[in-house]
Amino acid sequence: MTPPDEKSSRRDFLAGKAAKQALVRLVEETKPLPAIQPAGSAPPHVAPPLLQVSREAMACEFEIFFDPVRYPSGADVSVAALDLIAALEDQLTVYRETSEVSRLNAIASFRPVPVEAGLFELLQKAKSLSQQTGGAFDATAGQLSKIWGFYRREGKMPSGVEIEEALLTVGHESLKLDAAAQTVQFQKPGMDLNLGAIGKGYALDRAADLLREKDLRDCLLHGGNSSVLARGNRDGNTGGWTIALKHPLRPGERFVEFILRDQALGTSGSGSQYFHHGGKRYGHIIDPRTGWPADEVLSSTVIAPTAAEADALSTALYVMTLEEAAAFARLRPDVAALLTTFGKHPGEIDMHSFNLTDDAWRT
Repeated sequence: MTPPDEKSSRRDFLAGKAAKQALVRLVEETKPLPAIQPAGSAPPHVAPPLLQVSREAMACEFEIFFDPVRYPSGADVSVAALDLIAALEDQLTVYRETSEVSRLNAIASFRPVPVEAGLFELLQKAKSLSQQTGGAFDATAGQLSKIWGFYRREGKMPSGVEIEEALLTVGHESLKLDAAAQTVQFQKPGMDLNLGAIGKGYALDRAADLLREKDLRDCLLHGGNSSVLARGNRDGNTGGWTIALKHPLRPGERFVEFILRDQALGTSGSGSQYFHHGGKRYGHIIDPRTGWPADEVLSSTVIAPTAAEADALSTALYVMTLEEAAAFARLRPDVAALLTTFGKHPGEIDMHSFNLTDDAWRT
């Protein structure tokens, strides 16, 4: 993808068809970025500017940040990574009948279905995370999203019978994965996969792997600000990348900052998708164990080795009780988390941290 003359390549890229899909711009270190603030240990006024390459996919904007001085061909490589994310959307989305996941949902209840190797590995990871979290994360809970109206972003109150019937279709233990044949079969009629809680993170992991193969090793990637993956460091030393988290009650304010070093961060909350019924607020994150939207946690932020894990586990910890979250943290010391809940007084929040070391975050 990189011809001999890089200046010509960049000019051709900006003038060509790809320019309609991707945006390349220089980000000055002194300018705050929406939701995230890449930074290193060097003072802001001496740190070199970052190049930002972005593209819309999976109903959000994906962005890649890197130092163009250290990586002069980084823009072309980043465009290739964003093209990969778009291709993964075609495979994973449940909103296109032609996707591989939609095909699974249509026929896997009747017979084993061969799937692409990457998708099979993702489903293995999803099933493992379901087992680790006791079903608090479950990619087979697609019917629950539909009966609550969040599948089409039109929240509605289902009946008790609808919830009971949808729960009969949910259960990671009934997702049969045959590694030898690389096939998938649903052992419950009506089972419906929805990879929305893990798909963006998986796409970031795959994109970062491509960047690394092309020797772009120091970069920050994010999808919709809720899924972030940091590789290497900001300015060539061991400082890592600093990521700012918005306040769960006052989204215009910064809340805490996390320092990521070859780690991923996922954050979950129901601040953007919800509806009111009978004087109560119902958010879009549904506990697959009960069939009801979770309402005890304001926000759940997880730092994990991979972006797929960070995404899925931020959803799982959002629906867990604090006691369940603490128990999970003991089982996975490589995963850190920060949960927020309502405080005793209006406008106050309480923070609950798990496995977070002092050098990993700051308020």
